[in-house]
Amino acid sequence: MSRVGRVPVKVPSGVTVSVRPASVEVKGPKGSAKITVPEGVQVEQKGDELVVGRKGDSRQERSLHGLVRKNIANSVTGVSTGFVRTLEINGVGYRAEMRGKMIFLTLGYSHPILYQLPEGVQAKVDKQVTITLEGPDRQVLGEAAAAIRGLRPPEPYKGKGIKYAEEKVRRKSGKAAGAA
Repeated sequence: MSRVGRVPVKVPSGVTVSVRPASVEVKGPKGSAKITVPEGVQVEQKGDELVVGRKGDSRQERSLHGLVRKNIANSVTGVSTGFVRTLEINGVGYRAEMRGKMIFLTLGYSHPILYQLPEGVQAKVDKQVTITLEGPDRQVLGEAAAAIRGLRPPEPYKGKGIKYAEEKVRRKSGKAAGAA
């Protein structure tokens, strides 16, 4: 039995869940989400908890059991409290600013970069060097953060670029330090 899959998902107050045979719909104050439930996995609502089980013991059903449970738990958390991802910009002249639903980035290239935020993701720029992304869908939020980071990933010699707030950049010594 999956260790992740057998843990029930607690549904907080203010969140409504409707379970159907092939999908689970979750609605809350931050938005709504629909999770498709594949064949061989079943979801039951028992009071204020959701229990995910599987019909058989095939390899496919075992692998999907924990995945479906975690996707449902992420959706419940997302529509109730939401997810936050913070990016930091390091480098002389590197900065960001909000322009409507777009982020205007100056990252040392010959041209500025305009990044269009995906639907459901809100951004806030603090002091031109910190970008805070918020949204109810963890996957879309992570993809948006990875796309922004990919515009100028941190380089190992001076640490210039865009990095996650919790990320540690492994620094390398340059030519002069290696020869000495």
